[in-house]
Amino acid sequence: MRLKIDDDYLLDRLKRLLQTPSPSGYTDHIARECAVELQRLGLRVEVTRRGAIRARLPGEVDQPARAIVAHVDTLGAQVKQLKDNGRLELVPIGHWSARFAEGARCTIFADSGEFRGTILPLKASGHTYNDEIDSQPVGWGNVELRIDERVSSRDDILQLGIEIGDIIAIDPQPEFTPSGFINSRHLDDKAGVAVMFATLEALLREGVTPPVDTFFIFTIAEEVGQGASSVLMPHVASMITIDNGTTAPGQNSAEFGVTIAMADQTGPFDWHLTRKLVRLARENDIEFQKDVFRYYRSDSASALDAGADIRTALLTFGIDASHGYERIHVHALRSLAELLTAYISSDIEIERDIADITRLAEPS
Repeated sequence: MRLKIDDDYLLDRLKRLLQTPSPSGYTDHIARECAVELQRLGLRVEVTRRGAIRARLPGEVDQPARAIVAHVDTLGAQVKQLKDNGRLELVPIGHWSARFAEGARCTIFADSGEFRGTILPLKASGHTYNDEIDSQPVGWGNVELRIDERVSSRDDILQLGIEIGDIIAIDPQPEFTPSGFINSRHLDDKAGVAVMFATLEALLREGVTPPVDTFFIFTIAEEVGQGASSVLMPHVASMITIDNGTTAPGQNSAEFGVTIAMADQTGPFDWHLTRKLVRLARENDIEFQKDVFRYYRSDSASALDAGADIRTALLTFGIDASHGYERIHVHALRSLAELLTAYISSDIEIERDIADITRLAEPS
């Protein structure tokens, strides 16, 4: 059953999420932001020891439970060294190119407070270096962070209280256009989190009781490969991950409709679950396309790597320039939320999923 999605609520959630810095390793604030909203919607929230969030939407029965997962953590950086020129050497949090870091405004989170700055190439002034600004290599060893304080030496940095290992959040710089396009950093995967909230809001607004318990799970370390490795409950039988699908040459993802991933670098997704999602999209007249990703893994992969015996699938919103200055369209977010409402309200079709282990069914 496809439900109407409240676009205003969806976009408001996305804006609030983008306003909350959350590089991997610094996710307490955004976890609280999500937990407060889940409680406002009337759900009971559980927080794991490390800070991931689970919220249960009660179903007619409790098993075989379903899970919908997205990650609240984003890319970022850490202080690697305090340089003699009063600037900071960096290492990335997550996998992203220093090409997209050049020129980024950012915040350093130190024990002594927060400090603003800009990530710049080592040779940043054309008036000084002339053509060398275009010929210098791209890489994390070729950028540095200029702190917006009166510092010109390593000792000056130490006086501020900035230390090696301090986490740095990159400004998202979001822009929501009248045409429905959204440009920002960190749409991966804050747009996916916003989709989950919009889905939940629609289900609660319409008074839908799903056939089985459905858990909305927000992970905190997907960008560093850990994701949903330790947040699932044993009675969850199927999990759908919400993340970005890359719109680029050689890919079939699009910024409109839902992109249903059939496989990523870890292999094919569950045969039965992915085909059910395709069927639901067709039955509910939801625009979609399929894609296969060569250089991509998600919360689904981390759950399986950790030994979870679950069916997994990946639903994505098309994103241009992933892990850079990204662009999406609200049409994809709305379509994705619509498909999730249809899935969550759909009947359980594989009854043996209620048990951990079953016998091979007799041929009919």
